[in-house]
Amino acid sequence: MSAQQNYQHLLILEDDKGRKEFPLEDSLYSIGRDQKCDIRLCSQFVSRRHATLMRRVREDGTHYYRIVDGNLKGKSSANGLLINGRKLHSQQAHDLEDKDEIVFGPQVSAVYYLLKRETVPTGPPDEFDITLISPGMIDDPDEFSSWH
Repeated sequence: MSAQQNYQHLLILEDDKGRKEFPLEDSLYSIGRDQKCDIRLCSQFVSRRHATLMRRVREDGTHYYRIVDGNLKGKSSANGLLINGRKLHSQQAHDLEDKDEIVFGPQVSAVYYLLKRETVPTGPPDEFDITLISPGMIDDPDEFSSWH
């Protein structure tokens, strides 16, 4: 199992329509007001194609997401992005890290989370994982039924 499979990428968005969660699994996401965007922002203060998320791979094989202002054809958003309170300039990119806050416009923001998944063992059960039963529970059915 690769190290990447133990992580989940999540974007939690808040806009005029409330709060939405987007588990990130695809390699590319368009973000904006346009109905054709993968992640739609509901606000008159954001561009139709406000930003783009791209999944990238590090040398160690783990994935991360990079956010770019505007689209990948060079067209920037009208108002830009704020990442953790700092202005991201036109067509600049930012490699997202856990709990990065992205502001697209007034009352339109998102937080990126890199969550560690809980691993569930898929092998045989532990030979020492046993349940002890008191002998009295078998002889007295009333005691056994009260145990459940």
